[in-house]
Amino acid sequence: MAILAHINHQLAIGFGELRKRLKGEELVAISNSLDERLVAFLDVDDRDAAIESMVALLDGAKKLQDPHIFRRAILEREKIVSTGIGMGVAVPHAKLLGYTDFFIAIGIQAKKGIEWNALDGEPVHLIFMIGGPDQQQTRYLHILSSLTTAIKDPERRKKLLKATTPKQVIDLFEGC
Repeated sequence: MAILAHINHQLAIGFGELRKRLKGEELVAISNSLDERLVAFLDVDDRDAAIESMVALLDGAKKLQDPHIFRRAILEREKIVSTGIGMGVAVPHAKLLGYTDFFIAIGIQAKKGIEWNALDGEPVHLIFMIGGPDQQQTRYLHILSSLTTAIKDPERRKKLLKATTPKQVIDLFEGC
C-alpha cells in the first residue's frame, strides 16, 4: 500500500485506532528527529523549488549521503501520488539504504501557498520532508503517525505559519 494511501486510511479511521494498533510498540516522539538547522522559511514559486531548497538544507546539515539520489527519490515518490496530504501540508519522504536514523526538515511558506496537487486541492504552506533508513518501516510509520497527529491541530499549524525563528518552530513540537 502506498504510504500516502496508508496515511489517508489512518486519517479516516482516526488516530485513536492507529494508536491501538501500535499498542505495545514504542511510540516515537517526533521532537527527537527535529533540529533547528533543519527549519527553512521558504519563498519559492513551486513544488520542485521547495524540494530543491529543502534538499539543499539537509545536505548543508550533513544529513544526506548523496543529495542527488535523495532528491531523485523524493521526486519519484511524488510521481506515484502527491504527498500533499491536505490542511496546507505536504510530507515528501524517502527511505534509502545506508541511512541509520530518520530526520525531518521543516519548510514554511507563510505567504503564498505552493501548488502541490494536494488531496484537498489546497496549496501547501507547511512541508515536512522525512528521510531515513529503508529497512525500518514500523519506526517510519510511528514517526508519520506522531507527525500527522501533531499537524492535525489547527492552532499548531497557525502558530507554525506565524513563527519567525527555527527555535519557535521546534518548540511547537515539544512533547510530540
